[in-house]
Amino acid sequence: MLQRISVAWLTKLMRRPSFWLLVAVFALITIPHYGEELKHPAFLVDLMADLGVERHAFERIAYLAPIVWAGFLFGQRGAIVTSLVALACMLPRAIIISLYPKDALFEAIAVFIVGNLVSFSFESLRKERERRIQLAALNQTSSVVSESLELSQVLKGSVDNAMDVMGVDAALVFLLDEETGELTLAAHQGVSEGFVQGVGSLKLGEGFNGRVAQTGEPLFVEDASEDPGLTRMVVREERIRSQIIVPLKSKGKVMGTLCAAMRSDRQFRQDEVDLLTAIGNQVGVAVENARLYEKEHLAIQRLAASERNYRGLFENASDAIWVHDLEGNFVVANIVAEQITGYSLEELLGMNVKSLLRDEGRALARQIRRKLFENEPLEQPYEQRIIKKDGAEAILKLTTSLVMEDGVPTGFQNIARDVTVEKRMQDNLRYYLSQIGKAQEEERKRISRELHDETIQALVVLSRQLDALASSPKGMSKGNSLLLEELRQQTNDIMEGVRRLSQDLRPPTLDRLGLVPALEWLASDVAEYSGIATKINVLGTERRLPEEVELVLFRISQEALRNVWRHSQATSAEVTVEFNEDKTRLTVSDNGKGFDPPSSVGDLARDGKLGLAGMEERAQLLGGSMTLKSEPGKGTTVTTEVPI
Repeated sequence: MLQRISVAWLTKLMRRPSFWLLVAVFALITIPHYGEELKHPAFLVDLMADLGVERHAFERIAYLAPIVWAGFLFGQRGAIVTSLVALACMLPRAIIISLYPKDALFEAIAVFIVGNLVSFSFESLRKERERRIQLAALNQTSSVVSESLELSQVLKGSVDNAMDVMGVDAALVFLLDEETGELTLAAHQGVSEGFVQGVGSLKLGEGFNGRVAQTGEPLFVEDASEDPGLTRMVVREERIRSQIIVPLKSKGKVMGTLCAAMRSDRQFRQDEVDLLTAIGNQVGVAVENARLYEKEHLAIQRLAASERNYRGLFENASDAIWVHDLEGNFVVANIVAEQITGYSLEELLGMNVKSLLRDEGRALARQIRRKLFENEPLEQPYEQRIIKKDGAEAILKLTTSLVMEDGVPTGFQNIARDVTVEKRMQDNLRYYLSQIGKAQEEERKRISRELHDETIQALVVLSRQLDALASSPKGMSKGNSLLLEELRQQTNDIMEGVRRLSQDLRPPTLDRLGLVPALEWLASDVAEYSGIATKINVLGTERRLPEEVELVLFRISQEALRNVWRHSQATSAEVTVEFNEDKTRLTVSDNGKGFDPPSSVGDLARDGKLGLAGMEERAQLLGGSMTLKSEPGKGTTVTTEVPI
């Protein structure tokens, strides 16, 4: 590897005219140095004598000139190589031929040391000068890229600055699109429009710039037109030859490439590569900042548009919307909030939300606040009551959410709808339905009593008379006796049916003993006429409930078990009553075939399942709820909860 590098370096060196001029100077010094052996003209000896210097000492001193010159042309490496060659030229005479070998050897070594010291000094001065030039160039680049945050201006300034600093014929900037993996020519100077169209877009890894963008390493192209890596013929048509391409980097990430190009052969020094790399890094940071600025500017524009849209929705919403801080002070409100509360917007903005609430409303507000802060489940919208300016009470359906800024809660946003009239209509409707239900139950109770006290009793008398007549042997044929027996049996069957109808209409056990005994009678009755084993479970402390609650739970159980008998094809069913402090839960389940229930129990009425819909309506009349769970092949469970 080192051998290949040395051969390449020597090959490049031998192409330079200054190298051959240096060889000629060496020859002019070395030939006289061995003049006696080479029979050189005597006038050279006389010339050295006239100068008062021993001629061979002068020739050794003369070797300083090519050493210093080589150091100036080729750097410290060139000075060391040249001084070694000069030492090799001086040592044979100093050691073998000279009459004063010690003096000659001292002079040769002194020339070697002094030549390298002088070359090192020149090299240091040159590096310091280049460092200052680089600092000036970097300062110029920094000034150019910091003049604007607009990406187009940053790139144009970067291209102009690169051409000025590097002294090249053309400069190009390609930017990398990470999503598509393509390089796009974003800025250029010194090239034709045909060239721009030809290299306007490159894939990652394609061509010289694509390779630099892929590897993240600088690339020197000695002759682009003859390079095997050439992929676009427009480069040859543009007569681009020498190129130096560096990546544009920011935080180690490649943002694109910067290309400095010449239409003639040029050997870019390492310090020029380092300078262009440093410029590329500055441009890369500027490109990232410009892109961030564009994104932020776009985000600000979208935010402003969103704010305008939200303001329009806020002001024109049909619901009341207001925001209050963590202490409850109104921050902003819309016109509908003014209409709901009766206070003007100016009055609201000077108020605290607590002034609109009674004690129970404040307790509810504290509960909502705690759940929102602790991220607990919260059923929304919820019902809240407020006191309007005129002292009237308003019922609101309210949705509350936290207002966050930088991840920190700063207030609460509330969206409210006045449902006072609707709520009162629902209460009235519920009251009327309750009264209708009570009237129906009273009528059931009256009919049940009449059937039990009158109809059944009359049937009992008729049955006994038929029995007495059938058992009398006087003057009655055997056929008539059998007919009377059949009539008596039919009368007993009718009586049993009327008795069951009476109990279905209003079981006396419910009024006398309560819910659980009535459910036990119901389970026994269902098991008797349907053959479905029905079990009653009681959880909690059994107690009597309000009459209307017991009646509703009994009717729901009755309807549910009737559905089990008619539709489920079940072999067993369970009724579970759970007594809690504030509510009672009734669950009826079976092991039947099940079905696919609708998303809402209310949809059952549209499907013709009026029994289930009626059960839900009964629960809602008491302020309760009913849920239905069922799957094909996994049975059905109906759960009802009613408050006490």
